[in-house]
Amino acid sequence: MKRITAILIGTNNKGKYKEICELLPSKIKKYSPRDFKIRSPNETGKTFQENSFIKAEFFSRKTNLICLSDDSGLEINLLKNKPGIYSARWSGRKNNFNLAIKKIFGEINNINKNWYNKKISARFICNMTLYWPGGKHYSMTGTVRGKVSPKKKGKNGFGYDPIFVPNGYKKTFSEMSPRLKMSIDHRFKAYLKLKKFFS
Repeated sequence: MKRITAILIGTNNKGKYKEICELLPSKIKKYSPRDFKIRSPNETGKTFQENSFIKAEFFSRKTNLICLSDDSGLEINLLKNKPGIYSARWSGRKNNFNLAIKKIFGEINNINKNWYNKKISARFICNMTLYWPGGKHYSMTGTVRGKVSPKKKGKNGFGYDPIFVPNGYKKTFSEMSPRLKMSIDHRFKAYLKLKKFFS
């Protein structure tokens, strides 16, 4: 297999693009859909893996580049695994995650008014698809388990990072240094399973 020297990172989400870039070897040339003025496709899949594949195939076909795409989200047990694959959509058209976090707090509150003192189990899931022009592809999933913080905490990260405390830690993802977060999170775990293609 030819060594990967250039890759399209299949996301228009700036936070996600930055994190995936930092996972990849520095010598690989990295492109964004923004470089080609390509909008993201509709995510019509029923699972993280289906949506990850839709994006990877779409961007690879549009650019004829190898594409690494991910689909990720937060599943909360009490909410029957919502928001799940709709995690980004809960933030509205303008990707306002303050709105999405308010919605999560509201839905948990509707079920249990005293949830602040309880452990509300949750997990972040990431599925990554590596797709070559011609159709060869691999998809891998990473999961990190934890709980929902009753308050937003921290300034780092993006999305739901301010309300997610991974098991074994007392800080939210947003309170952690980016280096620590990226060494334990769902995206890193998914990438580890694809890392051999980049060495």
